Amino acid sequence: MPIKTVTIFGTSRAGPGDSVYALALETGRLLARAGFAIANGGYGGTMLAAAQGASEAGGEIIGVTCSVFKAGANNYVTREIATNSLDERLDTLIELGQAYIALPGGTGTLLELAKVWELRNKGFLKPVKPIILLGEFWKPLVELLATDDPGCGRYVEPADDPEQAVKLINDY
Repeated sequence: MPIKTVTIFGTSRAGPGDSVYALALETGRLLARAGFAIANGGYGGTMLAAAQGASEAGGEIIGVTCSVFKAGANNYVTREIATNSLDERLDTLIELGQAYIALPGGTGTLLELAKVWELRNKGFLKPVKPIILLGEFWKPLVELLATDDPGCGRYVEPADDPEQAVKLINDY
């Protein structure tokens, strides 16, 4: 049976010493220990942290990079998939994942989360795959969107910590 892949979305602006960096490091580590490969954007910030955590646990790290950005993939990436556009990059990350974890982030992370969430909301994400919002960061957004679409929150799962996120994926 092929290894399952969890796609992780998160900020590129986090660094060592930041709480979200530590969160990503532990998430990558626990996913790898649970037998999952991880996929992410392959660069710095939480992408680097999750890749480092997964690498330290012996996991596979798929970095989906984009030719628009000049930086190369981080040193923990075990398989790089180079794309030619941001849309192709995001579509590849979504295609690779059997589950998704959204860490705190900015507009790029919001774009990633919004696309996978809307695909699930409209029934285009087949088979149905879990979308996990790690920590409290996205909770206000879910509450705001629920004022217009009360049922939208049923397509995302909150997780307080990486342990709970891995358990949600395993239980799915």
